[in-house]
Amino acid sequence: MQKTASITIRRKFRVGNLVFHVLVIAFALFMIYPLLWMLTSSFKPGTEIFKSASFLPETWTLESYTYGWEGISGYSFGVFLGNSLFVVALVMVGNVFTCSLTAFAFAKIRFPLSSFWFAIMLGTLMLPFHARLIPQYIIYNDLGWVNTYIPLVLPKFFATEGFFVFMMTQYMRGLPREMDEASRIDGCGFFMHYWRIILPLTVPSIITTCIFSFIWTWNDFFSQMIYLSKIETYTVALALRQYVDAMGNSYWGALFAMSIVSLMPLLFIFIGFQRFLMDGVTMGSIKG
Repeated sequence: MQKTASITIRRKFRVGNLVFHVLVIAFALFMIYPLLWMLTSSFKPGTEIFKSASFLPETWTLESYTYGWEGISGYSFGVFLGNSLFVVALVMVGNVFTCSLTAFAFAKIRFPLSSFWFAIMLGTLMLPFHARLIPQYIIYNDLGWVNTYIPLVLPKFFATEGFFVFMMTQYMRGLPREMDEASRIDGCGFFMHYWRIILPLTVPSIITTCIFSFIWTWNDFFSQMIYLSKIETYTVALALRQYVDAMGNSYWGALFAMSIVSLMPLLFIFIGFQRFLMDGVTMGSIKG
């Protein structure tokens, strides 16, 4: 009797587990359906995209990729990809270096009113970007920096991303204090302690900062639209917008094709560094 009850419970558990996984897979397919539709539509001829009810193309073609890669106004899509990669690389370097240095000061150095300044830094997280947009634009315009990448990159070299500072601070606070004492005994100053001891131990947090910096900057449209108006300076986000003409001459096939191309770096970054992403976000909160 006991054995029969145990078998029944196991069967119910397996059935429940199977139903759960089927529902999760169905929900996942439902969520990514627009992306899959865009992918298959990028291989359809332009006349077939909105006229055919078929999910798969009736005629497979690469004309959308060929036409989309030719770009706009004489600039190929490769130029826009290069512009985005250039901006993203500078943003990542600025965020990693200055945010980690600021986090080190908050986590490992005792200075007057440190808690007050840390609270002020956290307060910047609640300040909307739109609240400082106009004064920033006026300043950058007076300096002649509009239509350059300086407004998009320069602030990142002054630890303006409070989220990354907070995340790294919590992570560094979880590191053993014994290392700090041993470093001071060995004669390391603050910067050498930061560079040789703390920075190598915060690799998961640094990689998380790089991933978020990459994703946020790559997908950024609003600030890039504000500061960039010359086609040769356009990033991927701005270039994709040019395939949709308000007058009705929209090149949907090229738009879908180049959207897929622009998603590839994000996909590779997320899949390749997913483990570090989770470690960097969770370990600091657990140890802190």
